[in-house]
Amino acid sequence: MQETIGRKIISNIKKCGRGTIFFPGNFATYGDIKSVSKTLERLNNDEIIIRLSNGIYLYPKIDKALGLGVLYPSVEDVARQVARRDRARIAPTGAYALNLLGLSTQVPMNVVFLTDGSQRKIKLGNNRTITFRHTVPRNLAFTNKTAQLATFALRELGQQNVRAEHLLALRRVFSTIKEESILADYKLMPAWIRKIIKSFYE
Repeated sequence: MQETIGRKIISNIKKCGRGTIFFPGNFATYGDIKSVSKTLERLNNDEIIIRLSNGIYLYPKIDKALGLGVLYPSVEDVARQVARRDRARIAPTGAYALNLLGLSTQVPMNVVFLTDGSQRKIKLGNNRTITFRHTVPRNLAFTNKTAQLATFALRELGQQNVRAEHLLALRRVFSTIKEESILADYKLMPAWIRKIIKSFYE
């Protein structure tokens, strides 16, 4: 039975291609969840797939040209696939938002996302974790993702800690964004953040 499930799973993931992230639930039609999970563990032991975390697997890309070996997905790739599975919205926040905008060179080991889905923590390899922190719908209502990211990044810094180099980096980011695309988002920002963003267009 498990050999049949295994063949079906291998056929499926090969069609999806290397670099695909998947979950036991993706193969629910192949058998009961216990049999599917056991088969995935066997495929992991056989090094056909890689277990990224509990219930999260990867059909890995492997770099042979440069000898880099397995090419792992980014933390954000994993988070977005989990959110897609759960039909939830997510948005980077905290130190990760600062890093994405170039306001900090620090790459956090614990990446935090706000979500309208379940609150949870996912442990990955190399001591990395993904934290989904439940939030109010307002925080996920932005139409412009950069405006959303900047809002959360500035919140993380705090009004008293915003320096000239932060403003310069943000100004460069917003120089490629038309103000018309973020007008609806102004009402979602705290007043002090809205003032900063508006100043880039004066």
